[in-house]
Amino acid sequence: MKSKVAVSLDDALVRQVDLLVRDARYPSRSQAIEIAVAEHLVRLRRRRLADACAQLDPEEEVALAEADLESDAASWPPY
Repeated sequence: MKSKVAVSLDDALVRQVDLLVRDARYPSRSQAIEIAVAEHLVRLRRRRLADACAQLDPEEEVALAEADLESDAASWPPY
């Protein structure tokens, strides 16, 4: 399902979108803008994940992983 929204864009942006439509990169202004917004939202989500990962302490993460592996090792079946 899609919703209609009204947005105001700078004239220069509209000209750029129109060029993309004219050059058959997108079938319509609407689709060009929809794809641009969707791609930007993906980049924002990835950026937030990268920022969160940058705050992790690698040594602490390794220690936590090793501690968890040691506690689970006893429950593993023998090979």
